[in-house]
Amino acid sequence: MNKKLHSFSAISILFLVLSNPNFAANSPPVKGGKLPVINLPIPKDQNERNYLGLSGKGYFKIPQIKAQAVIVTILSLYCPTCQSTASGMTQVYHSIENNPDLKGKMKLIGIGAGNSPHEVEVLKEAYNIPFPLFPDKEFSIHKALGDVRTPYFIAIKINHNDGSHDVVHTQQGSFAEPEPFLEAMLEVCGLKRKDSPGMIRDFANSFTN
Repeated sequence: MNKKLHSFSAISILFLVLSNPNFAANSPPVKGGKLPVINLPIPKDQNERNYLGLSGKGYFKIPQIKAQAVIVTILSLYCPTCQSTASGMTQVYHSIENNPDLKGKMKLIGIGAGNSPHEVEVLKEAYNIPFPLFPDKEFSIHKALGDVRTPYFIAIKINHNDGSHDVVHTQQGSFAEPEPFLEAMLEVCGLKRKDSPGMIRDFANSFTN
């Protein structure tokens, strides 16, 4: 291959990489940005469909969840830190659902990175997780989210007028206590509860790496 042809080939490949997002490495969502398009199966369980405000069969996108805010947790059955995170998120779920100021406004979902449907069910049963968990056996969602370390949290705020959304926070690592974590999530999502325990702490102190 002569030098001119070699140079032309190199420039062509560079152009292809820069112009085609499939060639570029995905990076984690950032505050103020958007989630990549992620299609999740509508749950077969009626209670889970009701919780998410969905109906029918097929697939849905996270911003279609009927809520003002959604907390997405990326976790794995084989991640030791995720086990304590799962227990903590279960407490967060009940704190939301048992509070009339919050119920229906903030929803939780989990995505099992590298986990099969069976492994996701094992995780749900082991830690009595009441919110929907979705398998990601081939790591396709995990890869779209930038191959983040587990556990990882993404908080999004949904615009009811047009169905759009904004990422308002991302965080790698578990949290120390459920209540301060919930308070921090309410803060970034612009939600309030009348019986707030006044436990909003420095945001970094709500998490453990």
